Order: sequence, then C-alpha cells, then structure tokens
Amino acid sequence: MSVIAVVGGQWGDEGKGKIIDFLAEKVEVVVRFSGGDNAGHTVINPYGEFRMHLVPSGIFYPQVTCIIGNGVVINPAVLLTELDELRNRRVDINQLIISDRAHLIMPYHILLDGLEEERRGKGALGTTRRGIGPAFADKVARLGIRAGSLLDRNIFLKQLSSTLEVKNAILTKVYQHPPLLLEEIFEQYCHYGELLTPFIKETVSMLGRAMARGKPILLEGAQGTLLDPDFGTYPYVTSSSPLAGGGSIGTGIGPRAFDRVIGVFKAYITRVGSGPMPTELQDKVGELIREKAHEYGTTTGRPRRCGWFDAVAGRFSVQVNGFSDIALTHLDVYDGFPSIKICTAYRFDNNVLDSFPSDAAILEKCQPIYEELPGWQVATSEIRDFAQLPSEAHRYIARLEELLSCPVSCIAVGPKRKQLVEVRPLLP
Repeated sequence: MSVIAVVGGQWGDEGKGKIIDFLAEKVEVVVRFSGGDNAGHTVINPYGEFRMHLVPSGIFYPQVTCIIGNGVVINPAVLLTELDELRNRRVDINQLIISDRAHLIMPYHILLDGLEEERRGKGALGTTRRGIGPAFADKVARLGIRAGSLLDRNIFLKQLSSTLEVKNAILTKVYQHPPLLLEEIFEQYCHYGELLTPFIKETVSMLGRAMARGKPILLEGAQGTLLDPDFGTYPYVTSSSPLAGGGSIGTGIGPRAFDRVIGVFKAYITRVGSGPMPTELQDKVGELIREKAHEYGTTTGRPRRCGWFDAVAGRFSVQVNGFSDIALTHLDVYDGFPSIKICTAYRFDNNVLDSFPSDAAILEKCQPIYEELPGWQVATSEIRDFAQLPSEAHRYIARLEELLSCPVSCIAVGPKRKQLVEVRPLLP
C-alpha cells in the first residue's frame, strides 16, 4: 500500500497539477480531495495545455482511476463543460468517478457569494464568486445537497425545497433580491443529474479495496496551506482545508495509511486576491517574475502578486503538513537573475519573528528580513540531471532545505511534463 498526498505549500498556484501529472503514470488512483472550481491546475502534456478545475490531473492516463472526492464541492455546469472539453480533445474520461458524498454548488451559493462580496465593499475578501464558501458553509450547517441526491428525484426535490425556502428568505429580506424559483433549479439540476449519473458512486469502499491490493494512490490537493481556514491568513482564506490532513477527511483514507506527503513550493511565492503577503514585490523585479512565469490566475485570469521565497511561511507549512519531501517548481524563472533573496525572518515593531503569526493584522505589518544569494546566468530548462544544475542553484536549493528542514526531492525547470529533475524518486 502506498498513499501519497501532494499539497500546496504556499498560497496556491504552486504547480501541483504538473507534479500530479508527472507522478500519475505510476499509480492506480488519483483523488482530488478539497476545494471546488475556484482552484485551477495547469497541465501541459502530449495532449496539449489544459486548465483543470475539478477533474483530477491524472485523467490523461487511461489506466488511472480519477476520483472527485467527498471533500470537493461541485458545480455540475462547470464539471460538464470541463468533461466536454476533455472529450473534444480526445481524452478518455471513462475512468472518472464522483463521490456520492461530494456536495453540490447551487445557484443560490453563487448568487450569495457575489452579494456578500459586494456588501463588504472595500473589505471584500477577493473570492472568485463561484459559490465555494457558501457551499461549504451549507455543508457544515447541514443544509447542503450531495451528488448522491441527484440519483433520486424525490429525495433531491425534498432537500431542495427545504433549503431554498431558507435561502430565499435571506435573499429577499437581507439583500432585497428577488427569490429564486424552485421549478427552474429542480429541472436544471435533474438534467445535470441525468448526465452525471454514470459517474456518481460510493468511493470510500472503492479506495479501501485499492489499498488492500497494495495499489499506489495519489491524493491531489487544491489551493495552498496559507489559505487554510485554521492555519492560513484568516479571514483571507479558502473554505476547505488544503492541508495534508484534509486529504484524509476529503477521501475517507485514514491518516495512518499515508506514506509520504509532498509539499509543492515555487522557487518564489505568489498570491491571488486580498490579504497580507510580506515578501510581495511591487517593483520591476516582481513584474519581471510575473511576466516571465506568466503568473495570471488559471481560474480568474487575475495577475498574481509575486514575491521572494518566504521561508518563515515555508517552515510553518512544513510543520502543519508534516511534509516528507518538497517539489520545487519554477526554478527556471530565476535563470539570468544576478542575485536571489530569501526571507528568513520578519521584523515586527522592534521584534524579530521567526515564526508565522496567527493574526493577519500582525502579518500585514511584518517586514521581511532577507538573505541574498548569487544567481546563475545559464538556462536550466533543458537540464534533467541534478548534478548539471549550476552551483548557484545547488546553493539556493540547499539553503531552502536548511531553512525548511525538509529535503527537495524534485525540481521543475519548465511547464512541460518532462521538464523535471528528480533528486530522489518520489514514487518507487
């Protein structure tokens, strides 16, 4: 048995899709365990370039079973569009399975998400307005509707009627918005159900059987550690746990089954949306990183905020996830940089902090303390052997390992599947 979780170590967008796509060839099952279509994984492989939002990145291997786990919230319209795009590009989707326990994003979730952001005004959180937060809120409030309910029209109608009564009261009395019509939503989602019924199944026992056979399972995270609702920069966070612990909750695989937890980090750091980011570069260097790495949101298209690597946040991420390995991506973006900086601590008032603050208001006032290392003036995108990387890159990687107390086992030097340097095998 081999269960390996792949988790974002920063604010998301670290390149998890590329790592999953690379590793999936050697596993039997890939399970997406958290988030919704607010997440976006870019995968470039022989089929072309794909921007995945819900379908696990292992879908490009026809022998791999791909599961959308119970920890994901699903907008059926978005999923069906994504499946059509894959079909049109000759990708086999017959191995896709949707957990019957996964919750659905309903029209009122999307509507309330946008209305609440507008109500916040200048204090808006910068959500994607895709209904993710309201859907997870309903899950916890026991008002959610799960994918399995689409298999029975009577059960679905009963649940929808009860929930919509509550939501229409909020829409009309709090936001002065016209109520939504039960019949329209019911018919629309029954149509979705007809199209998705072949994919909706009970998945916990399926994963149990795969583990009993000793087959390797890959757990695909979404977003990143610093967006976790407990450990991230609250309230500027996402609505489900992107941590390795979320991999257990979002799949039904007990934590004792995990063999490795791979943390994916960019060689620098990015963030989309509002919230503190101590190492953000609002200068020509930050702009250079953004343009060189095409740092624009996969889901929203928004320009990402870019900055030097934050080792304070990185250490915290390693701790709360228990990373066994690091996959370092986008190293090639630094090709040609005369020098590179790493944030090793924060300065807050007259104090030096070497731990990540729990209060976003404190983090907002923290100033980075940098260590500067020499850069390298050669291209790394064609290198596949760790020994052939320039000595300055070796020094940079070694310093990250030292600061984070975790080994770098894999390095991405470009967006394509084969642009990887394995320091040590991530899979047997």
